[in-house]
Parts: sequence; structure tokens; C-alpha cells
Amino acid sequence: MTAENGSGAAADSMRWNGWGDPARARDLPLPVRSLLPLLLGRLRRPAPSIGLDEVLVAPSALTADDVAALGSAVGREYVDTSHEARIRHAGGRSTSDLLRRREREQLVPDAVLRPGTHDEVQACLAAATDRGIAVIPFGGGTSVVGALDPERGRHRAVVSLDLRRLTGLIGFDAVSGEAVLAAGTTGPEAEALLSAHGFELGHYPQSFRYATIGGFAAARSSGQNSAGYGRFDTMVTGLRVATPTGDIDLGRAPGSAAGPDLVRVFLGSEGIFGVITAVRVRVHPIPQDRVLESWSFPDFAAGAEGLRRVAQSGGGPTVIRLSDEAETAVSLAQLGKVGKALRQGASVVTVYEGEGIAERRAATAALLAAAGGTSAGQGAAEDWLHGRFDGPYLRDSLLDAGVFCETLETATTWADLQNLRSAVETALRAGFAAAGARSSVMCHVSHIYPTGASLYFTVLSGIRVDPLATWAGVKAGVNDAILAAGGTISHHHAVGRDHAPWLAHEIGETGIRILTAIKRELDPHGIMNPGAIIPADAVPAKAG
Repeated sequence: MTAENGSGAAADSMRWNGWGDPARARDLPLPVRSLLPLLLGRLRRPAPSIGLDEVLVAPSALTADDVAALGSAVGREYVDTSHEARIRHAGGRSTSDLLRRREREQLVPDAVLRPGTHDEVQACLAAATDRGIAVIPFGGGTSVVGALDPERGRHRAVVSLDLRRLTGLIGFDAVSGEAVLAAGTTGPEAEALLSAHGFELGHYPQSFRYATIGGFAAARSSGQNSAGYGRFDTMVTGLRVATPTGDIDLGRAPGSAAGPDLVRVFLGSEGIFGVITAVRVRVHPIPQDRVLESWSFPDFAAGAEGLRRVAQSGGGPTVIRLSDEAETAVSLAQLGKVGKALRQGASVVTVYEGEGIAERRAATAALLAAAGGTSAGQGAAEDWLHGRFDGPYLRDSLLDAGVFCETLETATTWADLQNLRSAVETALRAGFAAAGARSSVMCHVSHIYPTGASLYFTVLSGIRVDPLATWAGVKAGVNDAILAAGGTISHHHAVGRDHAPWLAHEIGETGIRILTAIKRELDPHGIMNPGAIIPADAVPAKAG
């Protein structure tokens, strides 16, 4: 399938019950460990981790005829019903997912399929439709909204469709600044393939090391360089998709008035309509220069005002992010700078890449200073850049220490930003307090627009009883608060199953009917990722 191949490494390289590379796992820094009892009180002893071979799963529901039919589609060696493969594809990497990985009995898919071409994907969907088997598309396994749960819905079995064999650079056009990448290509693989031509994509979400190009598209990802290069959906110029009722190849020209833009139908679709197998993206020459600068602000409100001015002036940094007082203090504590953490306000990191850096930096500095900011040199920005993909490892260490740690995000207009932040923090604290648990909430802004910005929250809590049930109740209250305050249910984590019950509040019942009609046309038997985005009861069963 590919013109230039990536590594095609199996998704199994990720730690099965945690984040990322086991060799990168780290203990909690002593200053952070010392702060936790002060913030959260006495911590519970966490449930001990268990070995992968200790996990109990139900026998695969696939019959010998099912396996033979799927083997005809993809090759028998790529139909994996092993205990390990099924567990490794049992979900994503939210905190709830990882807590479930600590349980002895786990819900897993009945098999893992590993197609290597678009045609094999299409054949898998045909076989699954014929045999009444649900299909969960699986890229890097980094979803944090329940999009990878092995939900069979009304079907008798469910398989995980692992796309990591679909990897490589299919086409490259230096004149137009476009590249076509296979959907299973990871972020690092894509950048390595493009760098051989002197180009880059420049999409760096925190999941960059493991997430895939198809996953970026299916979840409408937003990377840390979004201020300079845009969200992933703005980078996409075309898609190839396999659906249960046929192929779709979209994106003929850089601009078109040929009806509604169907590319946008599949961006953010999370595998409910079909499987994205290739993505055409806008790329640019690798920047030759990079300049970093950090700033301090007296508080979050002043920092947010500075970011608003930068966003509305245009031509600012490639990266700009604001951490509130609590997140700034924790970041400093991780580096052993406890004394500084106690007196630091909010902080801003800026990174400039490409052309005109001196002019862009000077203009941004003037705006930030006018809003009350003070330049703090390069140090904090360098620290952030060095560890920007490592946050999830800290989450694993916190779980091992008995601390519940989870993230959530939203976005709104500049006018409503402070109100939304307050509403979310209030809902978080009240939810945990109702469960008898203390909590600590941190917030940052990492994606800005002329009209508004995202808000990203990290919450720590010393939950003592049933953290899964406690978090489900807290998160439901937070989702209600977000919508009541005018925020979006998700800025870049997507909908999955976790947010599906709230989607109608954002897009309306008519919006749900539109999505349901598209799904009914492309996936009439409802095999594609049942229950994701559209609640299962909103999709009627096909007659007969």
C-alpha cells in the first residue's frame, strides 16, 4: 500500500496497563510526594497491579466459521484471539481505563484483526457485517473518552480492528505542500518520513509518540503547536474511508463549492461511519530556527488577557500556553523548586518557529507586557519543551501512590472564559466533596483563537472508596456544568462513549438525527463502534 514505509511497529509496544514505554515510567519526585498529603489528606492504599497473565477474560465468542471468514479477509495470521492481544486492545488510556486494567476480570474484544491494506479493511467490514460482529477501529490506543471500549451493542461478538500495519507515506507533493499518509502511521513515523524530504506536519499532541494519523483525524485532535499550524482538522485536505456500504475518496481541490464538505463529516467521527485508511495533509518545510521564552503573570486572569491580545493581533508564537497558579506551582515542585513554587503566580510558555521570529516575538512581548506579564527567560519554556509528552507517566505514578488523577477539557469565548473556568472548578470540588474526598484542581490554556480559547483541567483527589463510581458521578456533574456555562463538551479529546449522553445538549436533537441518518446509510447494520458519539438507543436496528 505504501510508497515509503514507516516501522509498522505493533501497538503492543505500549505498556498494557499504563501509559507508553515501560522504560520511561518514573517515580514521583520527592517534593511532589511530600505535597500530596497536604493537598489531599491521608491517601488510600491503591489496588495492587496484577500481571497480564492473571487477568481473567471470557472465551472468545467467535466461532470457527467466524475466524475462517475473517481470516479470508485479512489473512489467518492476522486474526489474533490470544489472551494478551485481546487484553491489550480492551480500551484506551483514560484514568478509568487504567483503573479497569487493575481488575482481575476484564471486558475485552473477541479478537484483534490487523489488516495491511485498504482493501483488507473493506473485506473485514464485509465479513463482520455478514456475520453480525461489531468492529472497533484501533490506532495508537490513546483515546481517553471510551472510544475504544469493546462494546458489542446488539451484536453477538466484537473485534478490534488494529490499523498499525497501514503505515507509511503514500504520496508527497513538495510543490503543493501536501502529503498522503496511511492511517496507522504514528506521529513520530510521519515526521521521520516527511523529514527525509525536508518537510514536517508539525502536529504534536501529548499523545504524539503513540497516536496515529487516522486517530488524529477521527478524534479532531489539536496539537501543542496549534497557535502556529492549526488544529489537525485544519491540516486535512483529503481522506480515504472504507465503510460497510462502500469506499469514499474525498478532497479534490484546496477549495470547493461542490456541495457540503464531506471531509468534515468524517473528521471527528471516531469510527462510527467507517474506517479512515489514508489522510492527505498540508505540510510545510522544517523550520530552521526556534526561540523560546517564558513569562510570569500575577494571576490567571491577567495571563488570559495577554493571550487574548496575542490571539486577536495575529502573527504570534507557534506555541503559547498559560498555566494557572496551581499548575505553575506543581510544575516547579516537580523540578525541586519548592521555594519558587510558593511565590510564583501564573506562567506562560511561548515557542517561535519559522520565519520572522524577531518581529513576532517583539510584537507578542509588547502585548504580554501590556497585560501585566514579565519575561522570565527561557528556562521554564525549555523545561516544558523537554517534558511535554511525559505528563501521562506522572499520572501512572500518582495512581500507584493512591492518588486519583484525571484530565478534562472544554472551550468557550474570551468573554465567557473566566465564568466557565469557575463553573468547572466549582463542580469538580463539589463533586469530590460530596464523596468525602479532598481535591486539587489545576488549569491551563493551550489552544487559542481570535474569539476564544480552550481550558484544560487536571484534578487530583484522595478518593478512598470506589474511584470509578466516584469519578463517574463527578464527571457527570462537570459535564452538566460545562454545558450550562456555554462550553463545548470537548475541545480535542472527542466524544467517545463518555460524552455521548451530553452531545444532544450541544448539537441538538436535529443534529443527532443528522448523524444517525448518515450512520444508517453508511453502516445500516450498526457494526461500527456501537455506542460511540451517538447513544446506542438513538440508532434503530435495521429491519430484517
